[in-house]
Amino acid sequence: MYRALTLSLGSSDLAREATDEAMARAYARWAKVSAFENPGGWVFRVGFNWAMSGWRKLRRERPMPEHLPGVMAQPDPAGVHALHALSQLPRAQRAVVVCRILLQLSTADTATALGVAEGTVKSRLARGLAALRVAMTEETT
Repeated sequence: MYRALTLSLGSSDLAREATDEAMARAYARWAKVSAFENPGGWVFRVGFNWAMSGWRKLRRERPMPEHLPGVMAQPDPAGVHALHALSQLPRAQRAVVVCRILLQLSTADTATALGVAEGTVKSRLARGLAALRVAMTEETT
């Protein structure tokens, strides 16, 4: 969950806090959450929403950069460019790409986790993957 939120949010510190908050909420409601079809999707959404709420509060107080760099403790040289390309995606596209590719959630589960329509998931995924392909191709040429 931490890794998925780090990639989606672009900040390891914020992802750590969001993961802690989401896990605490899941623990407190485990009897209900464990009965959900996709408890992991619920936990991701809670963490993602918690972080977005915090960003909205901060944005009101001071401007935030549009893109935040992805962070890895020991970056894999082959994956550094991919992480950089992922961090350059708009937050909404990045969240969909992480849910569909990293977490391997279905379109329906991703839509539920992010609170958007399935068509929105499909279009954000297509646009996000197209942007990643372009970025990765530019690096190799």
